[in-house]
Amino acid sequence: MDAAYTILSAFGLAAAAGLNAYIPLLAVALLARFTDWVQLAPPYDALAHPAIIGLLAALALIEFLADKIPAVDAVNDLVQTVVRPAAGAILFGAQTGAIRELHPVLALACGLLIAGGIHGLKATFRRAVQASAPPLAPLTTPLLSVLEDLASLALSLIALLAAWLILAGVILIAVVWLRRARREAARRALNR
Repeated sequence: MDAAYTILSAFGLAAAAGLNAYIPLLAVALLARFTDWVQLAPPYDALAHPAIIGLLAALALIEFLADKIPAVDAVNDLVQTVVRPAAGAILFGAQTGAIRELHPVLALACGLLIAGGIHGLKATFRRAVQASAPPLAPLTTPLLSVLEDLASLALSLIALLAAWLILAGVILIAVVWLRRARREAARRALNR
């Protein structure tokens, strides 16, 4: 794997950890254990140990269930405010561990900030949706949680198997955002 691909993969995995800490950790652990697609340098190679894989699977199941229950999901999000950024830091460090030019502290900080930022956006969005329709909260909580889990899984797999798609996605989002910003600026100029 070349350095650019590895960095893109690290960004994608850290972002996936912001949605669900355990899905990308488990994906990396399983692919490192059973395939040649993921090579983990020490100390991150411990993720592929069977006991760690079992622990990650159990934690993923607990979070999967807890995140579907209104009110319990708020407590889970509070706990995950620490766990998800830590998972992002571990994943970013694990993916970039073989790159000697990237300082480990920088790698961990990048992962922490990416996962923490995505987690903050996710938690804020979920609370806003729940507040906008309190009677529907029992339905929106599990639906949003399933969508977040699926997005985390998809982003994890893309980051591990086709990281160049992450760059394409970022470029696409930037182009759409710039077009909207230009239209909004032109609209404001006309209204003056």
